[in-house]
Amino acid sequence: MVKKFFSRFYLGLILLFLYAPIFILIILSFNKSKSRSRWGGFTFTWYRNLFQDEAIMEALTNTLIIALLSAFIAAVIGTCACLAINNMRKVPKTILLGISNVPMMNADIVTGISLMLLFIALNYPLSISSVLLSHITFNIPYVILSVMPRLTRQNTSIYEAALDLGATKSYAFFKIILPDIFPGILSGFLLAFTMSLDDFVITYFTKGAGFDTLSTIIYTEVRKGIKPEMYALSTLLFISILILLVLINRRKDKEHGEKSYGNA
Repeated sequence: MVKKFFSRFYLGLILLFLYAPIFILIILSFNKSKSRSRWGGFTFTWYRNLFQDEAIMEALTNTLIIALLSAFIAAVIGTCACLAINNMRKVPKTILLGISNVPMMNADIVTGISLMLLFIALNYPLSISSVLLSHITFNIPYVILSVMPRLTRQNTSIYEAALDLGATKSYAFFKIILPDIFPGILSGFLLAFTMSLDDFVITYFTKGAGFDTLSTIIYTEVRKGIKPEMYALSTLLFISILILLVLINRRKDKEHGEKSYGNA
């Protein structure tokens, strides 16, 4: 009984240290006073000011464009890569899967500096396109991680039966394989979108002058001094990422449920 109590207390303490700063930030975003030590009343003023700030709105637009495009392109490339890897022999398949896991285990700062040096070596200008290419690069492994398990569990006899009955390879792919792996593609897309939306380090090293995303503009504004609008912006970012993560986890739980039901 005592051991159970202390284990729950320890878990609660960890969660408190993790989420207390976020809850304080959310409360401050509704504080009418600019002071962090005094409550001046409830207000939505900082949210209104946030959406009237042209620099922040431009950064938001850039962030959404980069996140959506990089997630979509990474989903297409990652799915094609999974199809190719799945048809390989065991040794090259294992090697390529291991290589695809390296970017996920690698530190963001190493990836960011490496990509920056690559662009400089190729005389490629640091701009929105360099950020987009960087985000596609680090998003592809997350798509492979989501799609590959669906592809390996697939029953290939159905695809082969369709070919035997006269279906073309492209028709059989779009009617049999793609619908079966689509939940994995969608999970990979959402995960890639979340990672791109949340990224700062790689964006910071690969962006050019005059281009900002939400993460980089928050960093710039905080260095000048924390404005209440930053609390509102951080709150909206936290809620957006939380919703996306909930959707990804619910989809994964649904997939596990379907798998368990199928095995039963």
